[in-house]
Amino acid sequence: MFSSVCVAIASKLLGSGQSISIAESSTGGLIAANLLSVAGASSYFRGGSVIYTRESRHAFLDLDMTKLKELKPLTELMVAEFAHAARLKLDATWGIAELGAAGPRGTPYGHAPGTSVIGVSGPVNASITVETFSENREENMVQFTEAALKLFNTTLIQSLESTSQG
Repeated sequence: MFSSVCVAIASKLLGSGQSISIAESSTGGLIAANLLSVAGASSYFRGGSVIYTRESRHAFLDLDMTKLKELKPLTELMVAEFAHAARLKLDATWGIAELGAAGPRGTPYGHAPGTSVIGVSGPVNASITVETFSENREENMVQFTEAALKLFNTTLIQSLESTSQG
């Protein structure tokens, strides 16, 4: 779907010998699928999980539940914890996490449909909140995926530039 940004990400990861692990919720595996669409992905892609339920979050991630209970749901602080856990779980250089409400309904916590938080954990950390203001589930999933890939590519560039300057 987003081949140009995925090719750029793959090139950077392969060139630097770095790796990625994914934990995604409302994107349903689209972030992982996009990263895997590039030939050579087995050299940098450690794995991914769809953490759509509490059960899957407990099964696939080693989250600090005490810390999570202190955080508001669907926030950049919370997704940062998920990205960190995704990275550590598979001993990857980078972790990406996405949590959101694709629609057509919002969350039990009061977030509107079309809301997602995306976090990147690694040598450089980053997070964003995406709000599409749409109830269209499929379009939201695609927009959240695109935002995650763009955020990771930008963060990866920042990390590689700071490494080459230092």
